[in-house]
Formats: sequence, C-alpha cells, structure tokens
Amino acid sequence: MPEHHHRPPSALRLFLTNQSTGGLVLIGTAAVALLIANSALGPAYEALLSTYLGPMSVIHWINDGLMALFFLLVGLEIKREMVDGQLSTWSRRILPGVAALGGMAVPALLYLAFNSGPTARGWAIPAATDIAFALGVISLLGTRVPASLRVFLAALAIIDDLGAVIIIALFYTAKLSIIDLAGAAGVVALLFALNRRGVRRLAPYLLLGALLWLLVYRSGIHATLAGVLLALAIPMDGRPGQSDDESVSPLHRLEHALHIPVGFLIVPLFALANAGVPFLDLSLDALTAPVTLGVAAGLLLGKPLGVFGLSMLAVRLGLADAPAHASPWQMFGVALVCGIGFTMSLFIGLLAFPAAPILISEAKIGILAGSLLSGLLGYAVLRLAHSERMEQARQGA
Repeated sequence: MPEHHHRPPSALRLFLTNQSTGGLVLIGTAAVALLIANSALGPAYEALLSTYLGPMSVIHWINDGLMALFFLLVGLEIKREMVDGQLSTWSRRILPGVAALGGMAVPALLYLAFNSGPTARGWAIPAATDIAFALGVISLLGTRVPASLRVFLAALAIIDDLGAVIIIALFYTAKLSIIDLAGAAGVVALLFALNRRGVRRLAPYLLLGALLWLLVYRSGIHATLAGVLLALAIPMDGRPGQSDDESVSPLHRLEHALHIPVGFLIVPLFALANAGVPFLDLSLDALTAPVTLGVAAGLLLGKPLGVFGLSMLAVRLGLADAPAHASPWQMFGVALVCGIGFTMSLFIGLLAFPAAPILISEAKIGILAGSLLSGLLGYAVLRLAHSERMEQARQGA
C-alpha cells in the first residue's frame, strides 16, 4: 500500500478559522477596555499605558513595536495570496479588488463631506476593514454563509489591508531622516539578496528584520511598515502540503507560527490599549462632532455602498463572476460587515491626530459606533437572507 502523508490543513482554512476565533476574542477585549476606561480603574489604566519602559511608553511599545508583528503577518498573507492563493490570478483579483477599491474610496469621500481643514486629515480612518472582527461575525452564522463569501471577504480584506499600508506610507509619514532611510533600504536589499541566494533559515531574516524595524522607526516612516517590507523578502518556495518542516516554505512556517500570538495576544492587547474611551469625560458635542459623524458614516454607509455597489457593477458588466451560491442580499450583508473597521481604523486614527487627544477620542467613538452597527446589521441581513433562500428552496421543492 502506498504511504499516505498527513497533510496539514490548508493555509487559507487555518487563516479563516484563526481569524474568526480571534475576532470573537477581539470583541471581548474591546468591551473590557471600554469597561475599564469608564470605571474607577480608568486613571490607573491611563497611567500604566503612559509608563516608560526604556525609550518608549507601554502604549508605544504596543502600537509601534508589537504591531509590527501584526503588519508582518498581514504582509505574509498578502504575498501568499498574491503568489499562490485566492489572489494568484487576475480573474480572482478583479471582484475583491474592485470591492476593496470602492470600500476605501466611498468611506473616505463620506468622511470628507463632514470634515474640512485640520480634521480632514482623518479621511483614511473609515477606509479599512478589520478582517478578524469581520470574520468573527461571519463565523457566528456558521454554514448560513456560503464558503465562497468567506473567501471573498478574506481576499477583499487582504487587499484592503494592502491599501491601508500604502496609505500609511504615503500620507501619514512624519519628517524623514535620509540617513536612517538609506540604512533601511540597505537592509531591505540584504534581505532580498538572502532570498535570491536561496537562504531558507528564518533566523537571518528575523535578525535583519529587527534592525530594519529600528531604522524605519528612526527614519520617520511608521515603524510597523518594517513588518510588511520583511514579509515581502521571506521566501515562498517549497510545498506547503508536505508534513516535513524542512520542505515547507519559510513563509508558510513563519505565517503559521505568527497566527496564534498575533490573533490571540498582540491584536487583543492593541485593542485593550486603544479601545478604552472614557465616555463619562466627554461632552455631548463629541458624539455629534464632524470627526465622529464622518468616521461612523464612512463605516456604516460608505463601506456597504462602495463594496456592494462596485461589486454588483463589476458582475453586471461581465468583468467578474459573483461568488458561487451567494444571493445579492448575502453579498449586501457581507458588504455591511466590511464596515467593521476596528484595528486598522484605530491605528490610522492615532497617526492622523497624534497631537489632538480629543480628535482621537472622537475618532474612536465613530469607529466603535460605526463598527458595532455595521456588525449588527450585517449579521441580521445575512441571517434573514439565509432564511429567505431556505424558504425559496422549500417552495421550489
């Protein structure tokens, strides 16, 4: 009898499972942060985050340091899907690509309809979808959501993340240090040289990656982008279906190693440090401030309009096929879920208004309100759409 090798689950299956469960953890962590910030523990919570550990405060170590690993994982996912996954051919990229483009442009325009002058700098806050949160909501519906829609959502969110990374690099970069930037470019060149020479051990890449993070941090570009640059240099050869670790691509090894700590430790820690908005200290004006309304409207209205509108247009024009076994109502439900913009939106909010705590608080309120309503409405529409399809199937039978 031929010997059968045990094949581990596919990267996409693990990705969807881990991200879905991580999303549920994230929901709980965000709730805890809000409770702490609005309790007697609030001042101690703020003091702890402001405490310095070496050159940076605790919140900066989380946002600039640990989140670089989140961006490393994002970069690995983008590269894998573009090379050997759901985004590996142009026909597969068209629908999620068009949807992601609409889902970034329309929320940004809606935000700008409410904001001008200094607050217009926050235009990109509602342009990002939180993949962990979104897949967490979808996971609550189980088999009521076709598998094709889960893959569509994952692909859309990955392209959306790529767009957010580009936006951060282009629009939210402080004054540049040319010397450090040149050093970072040199390290990136070394990383790609290792790749070209066929080096498959991860240690040299990770050591150079740590140096890259330091140089990017000092250069003025946001330090977390070092994670994406490192990801692009990690080799993706080998056969991910094999059980022998040495035959598995370095990219797959690193990606599988990062999923659990990023999804269940780093991103929840980021939420715990950044989602706590002390509502009791805010005036009622903060709830109706242009930043709050622009972010909430961008997520709740802009995301579904952009994602669903451009997706349906692409399908109608024959540029792309609709996801298999998915009704237009189910597509609309997924488009609503895309309005959950938690992690990346919070991150961009911090970059947009670094010296304006009140604007950051308003952005957080908009993010929390818009994301919560988007998640609830998306869940309700997907549940109703499934019931309608079941009823039609019964009548057809």
